[in-house]
Amino acid sequence: MEPPPPYPPKYVMLQDSQGSIRPPPYRRNIPRYHSNHHKSGGGSCCMRCICCFCCSLFILIFVVATLAFYFYAVFQPRVPSYTVDSFATNAFNMQPDFSLYTEFVVTVKADNPNSNIGFNYGKDSSVMVAYQDSTLCNGQLPAFHQGHKNITMIKVLLKGKSEFGSGLQEALMENRHTGRIPLNVIVKVPVGIVIGTFPLRRFTVRVICALVVDNLSPNKKTQIVSNSCVPYIQL
Repeated sequence: MEPPPPYPPKYVMLQDSQGSIRPPPYRRNIPRYHSNHHKSGGGSCCMRCICCFCCSLFILIFVVATLAFYFYAVFQPRVPSYTVDSFATNAFNMQPDFSLYTEFVVTVKADNPNSNIGFNYGKDSSVMVAYQDSTLCNGQLPAFHQGHKNITMIKVLLKGKSEFGSGLQEALMENRHTGRIPLNVIVKVPVGIVIGTFPLRRFTVRVICALVVDNLSPNKKTQIVSNSCVPYIQL
């Protein structure tokens, strides 16, 4: 048998005649430029959204302003006026423990000058009579509807027992002798606007009436010397 051929050598020796090994020539790296097309597209989308929002907001404000102008031009709303028409004393009794029991009848006049707007007066109302920041008695207005161009007289019965110190008693007695007793009548009532048959939003009317009466005797008619009422609207 002939011997197997020898395996080729793993390494090849280069001779000087085959030349020297040189590294490949240097190549300059060309910088790559990334496209900003995607980013600019996202920015344009955001700008379009902002423009659409601003346009929608402007249109909404314009529509609301137009409706408000139309409402005021057509209906010409006016705030109702309130005043105390009469004041009567049913009871005014000083107690030995410096407490005071009072019972008054107050007639409140509500004047609606609007020709196209009515008002619904709610149940959660209160009427209070005070003397020098001390509450004498309380009552409540009845719930009712007031129509267009209407004047309504509301008679309210107020009862109460309050703690009255000697200082307040002396001041009250002095006012009774002079015939000028200052009182505050405070009315608070929820009111709803009605246009035609359509009820709209409700708000709270608070009326503070500064009265001066001549006497608080149960057996004598009470005369109102001066009367000044200021309404406040709470939205």
